[in-house]
Amino acid sequence: MQKLFLAILLFIGVTAFAQTAYEKTMTEKIGKVESHLSADEFTALANDFTRIGDKEKTQWLPYYYAAFASIQKGRMAMQSGKTAELDPIADEAQKSLDKASELSKDNAEILILQKMIHGLKMMVNPQQRFMSEGMLAADALSKAEKLDAENPRITLMKAEDTYFTPEQFGGSKSRGLELFQKSLYQFKVYKAKSSLDPNWGKGEAEYFLAQKP
Repeated sequence: MQKLFLAILLFIGVTAFAQTAYEKTMTEKIGKVESHLSADEFTALANDFTRIGDKEKTQWLPYYYAAFASIQKGRMAMQSGKTAELDPIADEAQKSLDKASELSKDNAEILILQKMIHGLKMMVNPQQRFMSEGMLAADALSKAEKLDAENPRITLMKAEDTYFTPEQFGGSKSRGLELFQKSLYQFKVYKAKSSLDPNWGKGEAEYFLAQKP
């Protein structure tokens, strides 16, 4: 009986250590996702998250962050005018996000990244792809909102779209700034489900609001 009790304690201790090691590694790498990394560094980070996911097998978050790291690489390419690189980068992100989606259905956070992936693909040729990728992006964000209406990252995505869309197509910088402000309020009260769950975006809202004349 005593041996059984010791065996149970040992199992609990090993399990707790493994969880702690997973959380520690994830926390360290999550902190890099919003950093100003090079394209190669984002690729390496995405690969690191993928390896964690492949090891854990049942955790959706490593694959989610692998997709997000690829998306960050894509956004950096887009800002540099390297639109020819966006399709393959978006495909990389999609592969990771599909794995996350298999492990966590009806997840607003995953749908937000899905919106961003479609957005990257649209930016290859906005005029030609608005009715395809643009509509798919809007649909993903709409589904996310139905699942988690107060999520500040949903409002952040709306703010970006409104801010950067020309006025003749329904955009508005002033309305975009209002939405950035709304997202900032939401960030103050929104509670992530765990220390590893998505919590990004506040810095971006603050950046745009700092540009306000």
